[in-house]
Amino acid sequence: MSVWIIGMSLLLAVILMGMPIAFSMALVGFLGTAYIVGVMPALGMVAQVTYDTGLSYELSVVPLFILMGNLVTRSGLSEDLYRAANAWLGHLKGGLAMATVVACAGFASVCGSSLATAATMAKVAMPSMRKYGYHDSLAAGSIASGGTLGILIPPSVIMVIYGILTGTNIGKLFMAGILPGLVGMLGYIFAVAWTTWRHPDYGPRGERLPFLARIKAMQGVWGVLSLFLLVIGGIYLGVFTATEAAGIGAFGAFIFALARRTLTISNLITVLVETTTTTAMMFTVLIGALIFSNFVNLAGLPQALSGWVQGFDIHPMAVIGLILCIYLLLGCLLESLSMVMLTVPIFFPLVDQLGFDAIWFGILVVVMTEISMITPPVGLNVFVLRAVLPDVMTRTIFRGIMPFLGADIIRLAVIVFVPWLSLVLPSMMK
Repeated sequence: MSVWIIGMSLLLAVILMGMPIAFSMALVGFLGTAYIVGVMPALGMVAQVTYDTGLSYELSVVPLFILMGNLVTRSGLSEDLYRAANAWLGHLKGGLAMATVVACAGFASVCGSSLATAATMAKVAMPSMRKYGYHDSLAAGSIASGGTLGILIPPSVIMVIYGILTGTNIGKLFMAGILPGLVGMLGYIFAVAWTTWRHPDYGPRGERLPFLARIKAMQGVWGVLSLFLLVIGGIYLGVFTATEAAGIGAFGAFIFALARRTLTISNLITVLVETTTTTAMMFTVLIGALIFSNFVNLAGLPQALSGWVQGFDIHPMAVIGLILCIYLLLGCLLESLSMVMLTVPIFFPLVDQLGFDAIWFGILVVVMTEISMITPPVGLNVFVLRAVLPDVMTRTIFRGIMPFLGADIIRLAVIVFVPWLSLVLPSMMK
């Protein structure tokens, strides 16, 4: 039996036994490497991976973007975004849910975290939707699904991790996520419209505001728009790299929070602690994934997959379809970050050998990660909402998510068959 088959089986076994996936990947990666090259070289590999990861200049983008998102979250921006979106959309049938999706997209542009987007918007949008008699399934579904935009619309920590694992330009990945993210937002708006067409009582109309009141409601979003344009525009024009943009974005978010007078000493300490905790968790998972990736490469799994594909003479697009199906299944069982860490080192060499664009495949991986955030039984955004809204049943949230999940599948098909959508902006970068 091949070493990599034993390794994959052992990895699944220790995960099912309850060991955290970061330590599961590190343990199996070390044992497999030790079996192939010896204990001392395996120990040296673990030490080198840990050292290089901890001191990586490229990875400094991770804590900086996390800090940027935490500062923006504490600044109270979400309320202004929702108020502005509601001013323009709230009078439509299902308009408050549509406004929630748009506000999630805006918040995602400076946050980069699906969980933070969902948790924050739940506190802001749910009381308003309940006030106007919205059904809990539509309200919760729009929040959970809209929150997934946090990892596709740049900046995105998942894109950074993918870029590090595959050696892909992070700035180009950020650019590639913009149009698919906007398509996702529009798809979710249509999902709301479809739901209210089938169930008119699920999303009653709100009040229509005068035009001047709508313009006035936009005043609170200029700050976040300026921050987004500064970070993403600077990367697009070649003024600074993604790592430099993360530093500029974190500093801009700090100034933004100070200007809004929401950053007390207590809040600042909380932000720094949350940033440190999240960064440590992500680095631990990344180190475990890199150790396991080294074992997988030594064991010859990428070559075995490539040989299998060539032996069966499968069309390259059929291989992509099979990979996406595997992601869909894994998304029902694994947490999103762990899923990316586990699969990208295995699938990317095969995809690269088949001649597919690394940026295009990265967007597919991120979209599949988005879908995993709301698929049962391990949809993390759903459980975030359960924590924030304990009176809403889990089955109610999953029921409300179904139309949005349909919109995600349609968007995934568009990205697969129209690569231009993901590649046009990266191709025009300076």
